[in-house]
Formats: sequence, structure tokens, C-alpha cells
Amino acid sequence: MRASLSIAATLIGAVAAAPKIPFVSTTDTIPGAPVVYTRQSTQQACFLIGDETLPAETADVAADLASTVTCDNAVTTIAKVPDVTSGSTAFSSIDFSQSSQTALQFALSKFATADPLADTDLATFQDMLNVYQATEAGIRSVGGSLAIKVPKFFLEMQVSRIETAQGNPPTAAGLQVDHLRDKVIKNAPKEAQSLLDQVTKLATQLS
Repeated sequence: MRASLSIAATLIGAVAAAPKIPFVSTTDTIPGAPVVYTRQSTQQACFLIGDETLPAETADVAADLASTVTCDNAVTTIAKVPDVTSGSTAFSSIDFSQSSQTALQFALSKFATADPLADTDLATFQDMLNVYQATEAGIRSVGGSLAIKVPKFFLEMQVSRIETAQGNPPTAAGLQVDHLRDKVIKNAPKEAQSLLDQVTKLATQLS
């Protein structure tokens, strides 16, 4: 009898001395364990409708615009990208692809600045640029045609011109007027020389 009690006491002591394993629920995170994020748990810009990998610069712009633009999924534009809006400007209201003009003709006529240049409403031009950049990102996400780059780069050039005229010239090399002028011209090889000359002239008019 005494032997049985001794064995029982020994077993109880061993259990008591064993390290305790804390209860872990399905919602707890174990320290040191890797955290796996699903696509659904990350913020996804509403205009990125495809799975194509975006160039780093475009991805950065899309991330910046994710909380700035809104999408109307009931209306689609180029490559079935939802119609995006920034401020009071919807892409569908300034969609170059719906015009009978060439992309550069449209940009030169639709996105003309005020005279003097400094009197131009920068916020409006920034909204127009936002919806063009968002739509371009959406098109890239499905591997669509990038004809949008001509008016997009032209808008970027116009924004840079306005900022310069208003005393706040951009400092980044990629946002300089001359750099953006070259981007417009490079992406518009089939446009008339007279239109390209207008772009070149605008790049010299910064006041």
C-alpha cells in the first residue's frame, strides 16, 4: 500500500514540475512565427483589375492614388478599367480614346493652360493627371495597350509647368519639364511634326 502511494506521489510531482504549455486560440499569434498575408488582407487599389506585375514606378503611383481616387464599377473605360474620379474629375469626361482626334491633338486642345500660366488651376490639372495615372495603372494590370501614355505624359508636363510658374518647381529629375517633354515626344512617333513642335514650344514657356 505504501509503495502504491509513493508511486502516485512521484507521478503527481512530475506532472507539477513539467513546463506548462499555454493555451493558444486560432486568433492568437505565436511570437516568432512568420505572418502570412493574403492578397485580400492588403489594400488593393480599386482600379487594378488584373494580375499583371506593374513597373515599380507605376506601382508606387497606384499605391499613392489608392486612397485618392474612387471607382465607379458600373461604368468602364479603356480595357474595362472602372471609371475613376479624383476631386470632381472623372476619367470618362476627359477620355482621349473617345475623341476623333489623335492622342496628342486631344491633349493639346483639352489640357491647355491659362495665360498667364501661373493663373492655371493646379488642383484641376492634378485631378486630371490622377485619373489618367490611375487608368494607366489599371490598363497595365491587364496588359492592355498603352496609348494613354501620350496624354498622360503631356498632363505631367503641364502640371510641372504650372508648378514652376507658380514658384514651386518639382525637384525630382523625372518630373522636370524637359524630361517630360521628351517623354511625350518619344511616345508619339506617329504624331504630326507640327504637334510635336507645339509640345517643344510649350516646354520653353514657364511663366
